[in-house]
Amino acid sequence: MTASFSIDEDLAFAGKLADAAWSAIRPHFRALTAIDNKASPQSDFDPVTVADRAAEDAMRTLIASERPGYGITGEEFPAKSSENGLTWLLDPIDGTRAFVAGLPSWTTLIALCDAEGTPLIGIIDQPVLGERYMGWPGGAAMQKDGQTTMLNVSDCKDLRQAVISTTDPFILNPAEQGAWTHLRATARLTRYGLDAYAYARLAAGTIDLVAESCLKAWDVAALIPVVRGAGGLATDWRGNTPKLGGQIVCCASEEILDQALLALRRSADTL
Repeated sequence: MTASFSIDEDLAFAGKLADAAWSAIRPHFRALTAIDNKASPQSDFDPVTVADRAAEDAMRTLIASERPGYGITGEEFPAKSSENGLTWLLDPIDGTRAFVAGLPSWTTLIALCDAEGTPLIGIIDQPVLGERYMGWPGGAAMQKDGQTTMLNVSDCKDLRQAVISTTDPFILNPAEQGAWTHLRATARLTRYGLDAYAYARLAAGTIDLVAESCLKAWDVAALIPVVRGAGGLATDWRGNTPKLGGQIVCCASEEILDQALLALRRSADTL
């Protein structure tokens, strides 16, 4: 059995999830008293905080109450199987390092996926800035200060004129770093450390390309509807339909994508 999908109803519910997450996160932003490390080995550092866990728990509680047949896949707790073919993918704080540093570039990511794992809607929420980016089939919008503004990617068609971003080039393996170095040397301007917020700004037209690797399903699912809904493109590093995880590149135009893939294909995953 597959539940019916309603863009308006499901986007409204995703907004309730984002509100619940922020209510749980707000007391801890710039007020953390402890930071845990979930990396293995412990010599690495992959931070998780009480805010991450509290926000995901708040969203799971709301889904259990109002959407009990839906699956849940989140970063902090075990997955719950779907009974109706639809699954919520949750990243309570994408950019925990930024959150720990007190920077307002982290986001809450929420997506609804069908039984094949295709993202139907996505939300990239940055509540400190009061910006909520929403994407659905055929459209994308930002809510801010009680106003809703439709989103469109930029009209940039030349990588040499593009603003590009990746969160941290040191996360990339040597081959991927080589590809990124080529893009950075070609592009007009490069910015780092934005996590999923970079994809939101791509949809809003101020960034033209984002390329990343080593992603998980909850890192990716919400980004794709927002970027595509604003007229952008989202593929893997071979130019194929992106998987929910691994490598992804999002661009404002086919022309930029074609230019970027000349470098990215050389270090694309073989799977």
